[in-house]
Amino acid sequence: MIYLDYNSTTPVDSRVLEAMLPYFTEKFGNAASKTHSFGWVAEAAVEQARERVGKLINAIPNEIIFTSGATEAINLALKGVFENYQSKGNHIVTVSTEHKAVLDTCQYLETKGAQVTYLPVNREGLIDLNQLSNSITQSTILVCVMYANNETGVIQPINEIAKIVHEKGSIFMCDATQAVGKIKVDVESDGIDLLSLSAHKMYGPKGIGSLFVRRKNPRVTLSPLIHGGGHERGLRSGTLNVPGIVGLGKACEIAEKEMWDDATRISQLRTMLEQKLLDIGNVFVNGSIKNRLPNVTNLSFSGIKADSLIAQLPDIAVSSGSACTSAIAEPSHVLKAMEISDEMAYSSIRFSLGKFTTKEEIEITLGKIKEKIKEIKS
Repeated sequence: MIYLDYNSTTPVDSRVLEAMLPYFTEKFGNAASKTHSFGWVAEAAVEQARERVGKLINAIPNEIIFTSGATEAINLALKGVFENYQSKGNHIVTVSTEHKAVLDTCQYLETKGAQVTYLPVNREGLIDLNQLSNSITQSTILVCVMYANNETGVIQPINEIAKIVHEKGSIFMCDATQAVGKIKVDVESDGIDLLSLSAHKMYGPKGIGSLFVRRKNPRVTLSPLIHGGGHERGLRSGTLNVPGIVGLGKACEIAEKEMWDDATRISQLRTMLEQKLLDIGNVFVNGSIKNRLPNVTNLSFSGIKADSLIAQLPDIAVSSGSACTSAIAEPSHVLKAMEISDEMAYSSIRFSLGKFTTKEEIEITLGKIKEKIKEIKS
């Protein structure tokens, strides 16, 4: 099998697994146990991981709240702000190409009285900054824009967005699940107030993520989703997943040291794959080529149904969109928002590469795709 679906999930780095293993067995303590060494050891591991996550995104450790993943972090941020800032307003601004974790949560909040503006994007997948500015009102409590899109890899101008949001006196939230660990994400220079991330997108384990919550300039306060015990500064009660947290911390430490070199090599492979597929003819790139992650290309194969092509490539793992919506038999909401026709959206395949992708795998993939396209068209 050749795996080219790294935006869906990544294999756990062996160094991450090695760091986690002791916390399943001899170091099995509860990090909230304050009366003995088993608890102290677990707590120390958690705090080391908190430092590592913070270092990767340039946050201080006590701004990091551990969650079960990015979806929970997004829910905590959106619902937590909406509930806590109702005295200021009930308006939220987001983007039509956000992950379903954001869109579905916003739709839920609308049933609770929230007013939500869903900004459109252009053909490249980018928002209009003037439109963003004009959409923010006196009652806007939160603006939520993802860093990099999971389907196209398109990167929004985060720093410029943050400046507009802060000038208008609102909080800026960013779903950076696909960006953290692949490119530089700096909550200070980017001006981000709330940020979600997940370990399994950067060679860590599934079921663990975190939410960055800014503590000053501005200080962001949230209402918790989960009560019971006051863990994680009272924002996320429940016994901590120590092995998972250790894995997330180790993944962040590795990413900080290696992501630049990885990105350079992966980008070269992505370019090779993309260019040779474009050479086939009637193949088109969806989204900005200039502003995107180094590991992703989303391509439409005109006249060919993506599902049919994927079905004929059983040894190659790719996707026709987000893993979270792959069970839904309708065109990608991201591509539709970019005004790509249903026909072309149904013809699109996302190729997402990772640090274990090899040149040989790309060459094999190219050969098999060209062969199957020839058969389909003959």
